[in-house]
Amino acid sequence: MVPPCATRRGTGVCDNGVVPRLRLDLAYDGTDFHGWARQPGLRTVQGELESAIDTVLRVPVAQDGRGGVSVVVAGRTDSGVHAAHQVCHMDIDQRFLDAAVGHMNVGPVEAFARRLRRKLPPDVAVLSVEPAPDGFDARFSALERTYVYRIGDDGADFDPRIRGHVAYMEGTLDVDAMNDAIAHAVGLHDFGSFATPNPGGTTIRLVKYARWIRVPHTPLGPWERDGSATVDDNEPSLGAEALDIPVEESGLVCLAIVADAFAHNMVRCLVGAAIEVGQGDRNAAWFADKVAQPLREGSTGPAPACGLTLERVRYPDAALLAERAWSIRAKRTLP
Repeated sequence: MVPPCATRRGTGVCDNGVVPRLRLDLAYDGTDFHGWARQPGLRTVQGELESAIDTVLRVPVAQDGRGGVSVVVAGRTDSGVHAAHQVCHMDIDQRFLDAAVGHMNVGPVEAFARRLRRKLPPDVAVLSVEPAPDGFDARFSALERTYVYRIGDDGADFDPRIRGHVAYMEGTLDVDAMNDAIAHAVGLHDFGSFATPNPGGTTIRLVKYARWIRVPHTPLGPWERDGSATVDDNEPSLGAEALDIPVEESGLVCLAIVADAFAHNMVRCLVGAAIEVGQGDRNAAWFADKVAQPLREGSTGPAPACGLTLERVRYPDAALLAERAWSIRAKRTLP
């Protein structure tokens, strides 16, 4: 009898060779996590997710933690960084999925998704679970990742409800100067001044888009109110502006940055350098020189993790997934 199979944690291989692959789309609040990647003795998103999967699917796990399901993620987030839409995949034997149905009148994948949602802590949400198309690899098939960094300066009203995913600072940032600087990051560059490579890797990345904006006052609407109506005839009409409730991000300074991939600490270090320009301590020429000279010289560090959120991961059409995964594994060099 062929034994049940899950990708075994710590080995990256399966027991019986061919198993179904599932795509999992997630969101999480990174505040109380030591990043994505599993670490002994620390609370991480991967650790919580894999443990929940093992429990839900009753996958055997050794005392040393080896043997459970291993998930592959589109992009590892640092300690304190959030994700509005993260993507990962897992390989699991169909018999584990079938056993998850129990008394539910749904298919195995839906049953697994429901049980996983109930098992995970409230700071991790399962957006969807579905069979992955042929050739899909959450990490290597991705075309691009989009991050947003949110800052509350003196030009924005302090809203304590969103303090967990906004970095606050004194003074009013010069958004135009920050855009003059961040424009130098767009293109294929070695971002060695802003990031550290993985072992055997590189800090060469293709940034496709990067721009700062100050979010305008945007109403939560579209509620409309008849300004002539009053509850009490003795009180004047409140008017339509009474429902002009701003969205939480109104007034924030936000960076949207899109790249094929990001190196460790790359976005937060780019943000940290751009903030220095926005505060008037540096200029765009200094920022451009940092891009042109890929050496860590210690003049800037990463911006606070709390302001950074992975917003989305984009993939090619299904027919191109395997080709993309194969091509991206090659180590890049500058032309």
